[in-house]
Amino acid sequence: MKAAEPTLKKEALPMKPDTPVQYVKGVGPKTAEKFLRLGVETLADLLQLYPRRYIDYTRPFPVAQAPFDADAVVKAAVYSKKAAVRLPGGRTMVQVLAGDDSASLSLTWFNTHFMADKLAVGEEYYFEGRVRGTLTRREIANPTVRTAAQVARTPMVAVYPQTEGLGSGQIARCVASALEGADPLPEPLPPALLAKYKLPGKWEAVRAIHCPEAPEAAAAARRRLTFEELLTLQLGLILLRSRGAAQAGAPMRGVDLAPFWASLPFAPTAAQRRAAAEICADMAGAAPLNRLLQGDVGSGKTLVAAAGVYMAHQNGYQSALMAPTEILAAQHADTLEKLLGPFGVRVALLTGGMKAAAKRAALAAVAAGEADLVVGTHAVLSTGVEFARLGFAVVDEQHRFGVRQRGLLAGKAQSPHVLVMSATPIPRTLGLLLYGDLDISILDELPPGRKPVKTRAVRGEKRRAMYGFLNAQIEAGRQVYIVCPRVEEGEADGPDALNAVKTYYKEVAQALLPGRRVGLMHGKLKPREKAAVMEAFKAGELDALVSTTVIEVGVDVPNAAVMVIENAERYGLSALHQLRGRVGRGAQESWCFLVSDHGGESVRERLQFLCHTQDGFEIAKYDLEHRGPGDFFGDRQHGLPTLQLADLTADTRALEAAQKSARELLGQDPKLAAPGHQVLAAQVERLFRRTTFN
Repeated sequence: MKAAEPTLKKEALPMKPDTPVQYVKGVGPKTAEKFLRLGVETLADLLQLYPRRYIDYTRPFPVAQAPFDADAVVKAAVYSKKAAVRLPGGRTMVQVLAGDDSASLSLTWFNTHFMADKLAVGEEYYFEGRVRGTLTRREIANPTVRTAAQVARTPMVAVYPQTEGLGSGQIARCVASALEGADPLPEPLPPALLAKYKLPGKWEAVRAIHCPEAPEAAAAARRRLTFEELLTLQLGLILLRSRGAAQAGAPMRGVDLAPFWASLPFAPTAAQRRAAAEICADMAGAAPLNRLLQGDVGSGKTLVAAAGVYMAHQNGYQSALMAPTEILAAQHADTLEKLLGPFGVRVALLTGGMKAAAKRAALAAVAAGEADLVVGTHAVLSTGVEFARLGFAVVDEQHRFGVRQRGLLAGKAQSPHVLVMSATPIPRTLGLLLYGDLDISILDELPPGRKPVKTRAVRGEKRRAMYGFLNAQIEAGRQVYIVCPRVEEGEADGPDALNAVKTYYKEVAQALLPGRRVGLMHGKLKPREKAAVMEAFKAGELDALVSTTVIEVGVDVPNAAVMVIENAERYGLSALHQLRGRVGRGAQESWCFLVSDHGGESVRERLQFLCHTQDGFEIAKYDLEHRGPGDFFGDRQHGLPTLQLADLTADTRALEAAQKSARELLGQDPKLAAPGHQVLAAQVERLFRRTTFN
C-alpha cells in the first residue's frame, strides 16, 4: 500500500488593506457586523481604529498613593482570602485583602469568585480598576489582575472604543491578528513632510500605537498619526471651501435692512446688526455665503437669520431653515412668520411627523414657489422636496448636522448661500483653525433685559428642600423644568446610577409636587406626542415638565423660571449651559439647580465654575481644557468628520502646522492629482465619506 504523501501547510498570504474585516483571523461575519457600528469595514479601517487610552503597567502606584476615585494600576501582595458569600438576589461576592508597606487594599469581585482562586497568598500582583475607600484603606471592585510575567510581555494594554457585543479585549485580539497578517499600510504623507516634522512612517506609527513598549513610543506614534488626521481634515475643508468659491451661487443685489429693523418691537443689539451686515455683504458677493454664526444661549441668532431671509425674499429667492427637532422647527416657523409676515414672506412648515395631506400641500407650495421660507427638520433633505428658486439655506444647531447633510441641503439648488448657526461657543482662534470651510460671525452680547440665571449646586439629600422651593415658584405662577439623563431604569445601581426619567416622574416629581400638573417628555415619544406635551407646557397647562435633554435646544417658554438638572456630573459644562438657557427668558428672576451626589473633587470644581459663570465662551474654554473635545463637541465633533486622535486643546500647534501644510500642498497640486498625493487624496475622501471634492 502506497504511503500517503505529507500535506504541506500553505503559508497565508499577507492581507491587503482593502480586505473585508470579516476575513481577519478571529473576526468572521457576525463580529464584522458589530465592527460596522464602529465604522470598520476593511482591514485598513481596523488597523486605524486607534486606542483611546492605555493601561500602563510600567508605573504602578503604591497603595497609599493611588489617586482616589480614579482608574489606576496598583502593585500589592495578597495577605488573605475570604470564602465566597451569597448576597440577596443570588449574586456571589468574594473578598481578598492585599497591600504593601504604605497601606492595605481591599479587593472585591461579584459573580466571579474564580478570580480569587487564581491568587496565591504572599505573591505580588498588579491590580487595575477604580480606586475608592479611605486614605488608610483603599478598595477596588472587580479589578483586572496581571502577573509580573504578563506585564513583562505586554507592559501597556490598549483600550479601544467599544460597541454593544464587542469589548476592548476582543478588539485588541482582532487588531493583533491584523497586524500579524497584513501588508504594511501605504504612506499618505509626502517624504518632505515626514522629514520636516521628524515623523515616523505610517506603518511604524500604526504598529507602535497599538503595541507600544513604553509611554514615549505611544506618544511619538500618536503625534505622527494626529498630524496626519489633522492634515487630512484641513485638506478636505479647504477643498470644500474652494469648490464653493468657484461657483456663482444665487446672485443677489444689496438690500437696505432699515425697514426690517424698524418693524421690530425692540431694538436689535449692535452684535446682531454687525452679523446681519456681514451675512448680507457675503450674499451680495461673487461667491456663495458660507458662514458660521455663533452666539451664546439667548443671543438672538434667529433674528439675524431672519435678516438673511428678508434679503433673499427681496431678491426673489426662497429660503430654507433646517432645525434638529420638530419642536424647534415649529417654534422657528412661528417666530419667523411673526418677524417676516409683514413683508409678505409666506412660511411653510415641513417635518416628518406631519399628516400626509398637510405634507403634500407644503411640498406643492415649495415646488410652485408659493412658499417663500420652508422651516423643517431633516425632512427638508428628503428626495421629494423640490424648490422653485432656493437662494438661502440656514442650518440651526450646526453640531447636530454633519458636513454631508449640509451639502445635501446646499444641493437642493445651484450653490445657494448657506448659513450655519450654533449656540455652542468656540474660542475664536480655534474656530478659525477648525472651520477651514466657513467664515465666522459672533454674537457676543445678549439682548437688554436678560437677567443672569442664579445657579446652585446641590446634593441629593437636599432634594426635598429644593422641591419646597419649586412648589413655591409654581404657587407664584411660574413653571419648572426637571431634566434626567435616561428614559428607563437600566442595570446600573449604587453611586453610578442615573435617574431614569420615567421612574423619576412617578416616584419623585409627582410625589414631591402633590396636586401639581406634572408632564413627562422624552425622545422615545412619537413626534406628535412630544409636540402635544410641549404645547401644553408652553400654554401653561403644566406646572412642571420632567424630561430628558430633548428640551435642550432652542425651546422658548418665557414663564419657565426654574431648571433642575439631575446627575449634573454626567454632562459637559457646555451642555449644562445649554439646558440652563431654557430659563431666564422672561422678566422674572430664574434659577438653575445642578443636582449631583458625585463625591469627586473635579466634579465639584466644574459645577461650582458654572455656578459663577454665565459666559458661554468661558464655559466652552473650561470644558475644552478639563474634559476635552468629546464633551465639548459631542460624538459628532460638531458636525465635522469624526476625529479619533486629535485633542483640539492640546494639539493646537499640530492643527496650525497641518493647516499651513495643507495650503502649501494644495498650492502645488490643487486637486491632489499628482502620483505622490493619490494615497492622501483617497484618505481625504474616506474621512469625509460621501462628500465629493470635484
